[in-house]
Amino acid sequence: MEPMRPRAKTHGPATVPVRGRGAASFVDGRFQTQTVRLEDDGWEGLQGLAEEAAQSRLETVVTGESARRVISRNQSPDVGFTQSVNPYRGCEHGCVYCFARPSHAYLDLSPGLDFETRLYAKTNAAERLRDELGRPSYRCSPIALGINTDGYQPIERDWSVTRQLLEVLAECRHPCSIVTKGALVTRDLDLLAPMAREGLVTVYLSITTLDNRLSARMEPRAAAPHTRLATVRRLADAGVPVGVLVAPVVPAITDMELESILEAARDHGAGSASYVLLRLPHELKEIWREWLELHYPDRAAHVMSLVQQMRGGRDYDSAFGRRMRGEGPFADLIAARFARARRRLGFGQLPALDCSRFTPPRRPSPQGELF
Repeated sequence: MEPMRPRAKTHGPATVPVRGRGAASFVDGRFQTQTVRLEDDGWEGLQGLAEEAAQSRLETVVTGESARRVISRNQSPDVGFTQSVNPYRGCEHGCVYCFARPSHAYLDLSPGLDFETRLYAKTNAAERLRDELGRPSYRCSPIALGINTDGYQPIERDWSVTRQLLEVLAECRHPCSIVTKGALVTRDLDLLAPMAREGLVTVYLSITTLDNRLSARMEPRAAAPHTRLATVRRLADAGVPVGVLVAPVVPAITDMELESILEAARDHGAGSASYVLLRLPHELKEIWREWLELHYPDRAAHVMSLVQQMRGGRDYDSAFGRRMRGEGPFADLIAARFARARRRLGFGQLPALDCSRFTPPRRPSPQGELF
């Protein structure tokens, strides 16, 4: 893996948003031992420099890397899969609320702006997947494709790692599920539609808001809300089982849209629905509070009060069974509203994925393909 070239970072509280990005600063990772912060000495005008830096375009840098393995196992009872594959590390969508941001701290990079501008593509992912599926000890169970970061983020257009992984899964008739905010998923309908006919794939579109302006602030490089709804329609029309994931539900920011998102998704062909409350693990607390103060200073305190009411008085509760849905009166109200809307709109469950068709990939043979 080639190291990324260094660049200057401005640390400390942001005073203005960064154009085209979700995070507003390079929030320090929890493992960092050294930090750099700007201090105004009264000569240069630090405020002016910060505003100039925020308005300049921050480029995305992608580095290819070789993965030793790609299938990750999961023991959490809160999610509906036991194994996943992530084509990328970091995500250009830049969703300010993304629960995966803290994972960039393991790379000694900022979960803030680095997470959405310093990205890694697993260039050998398809090769590693083929090797792991071909092991005699492998037991088939559905693979969640692109969970920690979105497999259909903008850089997929150039790197096509998700496409390569999907080709291996289709070849082996291995079931998989996809959650995405990217309309690029329809590029792969030539693979997804045949897989769907064999019960091998389901897709969920994650929709946070129907407000284009709010979406541009919270998830600046993800597909616009109306584009995601059109993607639901294209997948449904192609016979791909598709649902909607209202995630995250943000109190006093997006929770009032819960029913309208479900209605719009149902009108566009979604067959199932679920939701997840805002989660703020590790450094994400600081990133989220910074965003709130920049975009909603008038209600920032109220939003965090509601978050804490649903998290036992804290910013986040990581306990299984509570981390996705929260607890307390406000969380119960959201759960009741969702259940009522789900029944009214006639949402069901997407079909179960079929593991019986799995055929392990052929291992390379010195005799070639003669036998």
